[in-house]
Amino acid sequence: MAACVGASRTSITEPNRLFRDPNRSQIDDNKYNYVEFCRPSFPDPVSCVSKIIHPDTHIDEVDQDEDEHSEVDLWLKIQDEARFDVEQEPILSNYYYNPILSHGSLESALANHLSMKLSNSILPRGILFDLFAGVLGGDQEIMRAVKDDLRAVKERDPACISYLHCLLNFKGFLACQAYRVAHKLWSQGRKVLALLVQNRASEVFAVDIHPGAKIGRGILLDHATGVVVGETAVIGNNVSILHSVTLGGSGKECGDRHPKIGDGVLIGAGTCILGNIRIGNGAKIGAGSIVLKEVPPRTTAVGNPARLVGGKDNPVKLDKIPGLTMDHTSHMHEWSDYVI
Repeated sequence: MAACVGASRTSITEPNRLFRDPNRSQIDDNKYNYVEFCRPSFPDPVSCVSKIIHPDTHIDEVDQDEDEHSEVDLWLKIQDEARFDVEQEPILSNYYYNPILSHGSLESALANHLSMKLSNSILPRGILFDLFAGVLGGDQEIMRAVKDDLRAVKERDPACISYLHCLLNFKGFLACQAYRVAHKLWSQGRKVLALLVQNRASEVFAVDIHPGAKIGRGILLDHATGVVVGETAVIGNNVSILHSVTLGGSGKECGDRHPKIGDGVLIGAGTCILGNIRIGNGAKIGAGSIVLKEVPPRTTAVGNPARLVGGKDNPVKLDKIPGLTMDHTSHMHEWSDYVI
């Protein structure tokens, strides 16, 4: 919450444009498409419907028309939440106007907020805004992931009181979106710039996600402090990760060396998952576990070193998706010797 509450309403609504577009690739000027930013006019709002996508559903199977409508509704919902908060706390008028109400789209608002958070004395805010706005506005797949991440936080984290609260104040969400921009730059071959965004996000949010990692949609980084994700890690859809989690390598080997996390997985606080191993769809990793071997789908692994609840030969199968339920303790009834 580093916004300037006392700043004038016109001071940050229109960041200075660069003479040279920062989204211009140094590798191939014709390789990428750039967009002109404008404030779109939205249709009349309809009721906002929150939808959870099953982990086995492929992104391409989601109906595009419904997705576009829900995205518009979500942005309108965020603006309504901002106006409501201003009515309750008029002192926050400028604070909400600058990052939310002065913008015509979620892309612009998010680009502005990230640029404010990640800028410093030698990395001007205007440059970062142009960079983030160009990436977010030019890739609708990223923006669909942003909306799914917003919904994931609101639906799974009882501490999240509104979408607006998540967008402005949840550093796990913001760190994930900074990663999405950095990953896009990385995939374009702009690795130096991608690593710069990663470094600033790590310094500001205490979340270190390598831009080469591949992360799906509907991601919740709950609290997020101390989360580390390595270069060749893969994280599926609808995954929930608590703080102080490491998805790292097991040595100094090169190449594909980091974990692969399936859809709907829940990873508890303080967990280390090391090496090029697979955590199956719908699995649960208990807090404080150290996982060095593959975890089958819909099973629970706990301990140091981690073991499967129910045993390797007949592990207990989960009937719900832990990445959505956020159930951290249901496996404990299996521990007959668990006493206090």
